[in-house]
Amino acid sequence: MSQTSRLARASAAVLLAFTAVALLGGCSWFRKGAKGDYALSPEVRPLEVPPDLNLPDTSGAMALPPAAGAQQAAAAPAASATAFTAPGSRDEVFGRVGTVLEGIDGLVIASRSQLLGTYDVTYQGTNFLVRVAAVEGGVYVGAVDPRGVAATGEAPKQVIATVRSAVAGR
Repeated sequence: MSQTSRLARASAAVLLAFTAVALLGGCSWFRKGAKGDYALSPEVRPLEVPPDLNLPDTSGAMALPPAAGAQQAAAAPAASATAFTAPGSRDEVFGRVGTVLEGIDGLVIASRSQLLGTYDVTYQGTNFLVRVAAVEGGVYVGAVDPRGVAATGEAPKQVIATVRSAVAGR
């Protein structure tokens, strides 16, 4: 046998061995695959929680108060020079307050939000909110300054007095 023939045979044997290893080792047909969640990587496996840990024990828990929703009314705040309580529904009073505010000379309504129940107004150089909220005894109408506390100036007092006479007098 010649040297070339031996080299060709050795090359063919190496190529055949490499092909067999590649086909049989990498082919999923020849491997027995594990089935089930345990065969997945730990990050992909579903979380298993023991049955007694699924729900907390609430037998000794304190009962929660009812949720404050749009339909529930808060207690009526005390009346003041910049607030009052009017009879009727919140939406009805909100509309009447808007009509009165539009009729006040020198008052500018910067924005209004029926959802929040507020009018952002400017009167005699003073900026404040006229707030309309449902309470136990009807609807609370009041003036609030930019800090969120009851407005105390003369301008809010005059506006609320005008609104009170028009809305609460009905």
